[in-house]
Amino acid sequence: MAVKIRLKRMGKIRAPYYRIVVADGRTKRDGRSIEEIGKYHPTEEPSFIEVDSARAQYWLSVGAQPSPQVEAILKLTGDWGIFKGDKNAVSTVKTKQPKEAFVSDEKKKPVLKPKAEKPADKVEEAPAADAPEAAAEATEDKA
Repeated sequence: MAVKIRLKRMGKIRAPYYRIVVADGRTKRDGRSIEEIGKYHPTEEPSFIEVDSARAQYWLSVGAQPSPQVEAILKLTGDWGIFKGDKNAVSTVKTKQPKEAFVSDEKKKPVLKPKAEKPADKVEEAPAADAPEAAAEATEDKA
């Protein structure tokens, strides 16, 4: 059985993403696969590439043949160099920088004004404080 490492297309029309799979060479492009060993999203900037290096090394060592596209991806991740015996092979995959936290400009005037405390809250507190005294006076008058 000829085992190949190739791309399995997924996603929508004009929005593809791929899984890097190990499959029998006679199966369809998007057909049944033996194992999934990575992901490739070419539409992101920079392209997202993730490969399980240990599994890729295993399948290459047992004779799986990578497609030209997968071979290029393996060269980027450094797995192809490791397989060929290059001790200095390193990943040259660019990763996306995390977004910077938003910091509002303190010099500019804020768009939303903070709500002022309602004077009704203070009015409600005042009768509540006087209520026990008023109730005590009312009981004294009745007695």
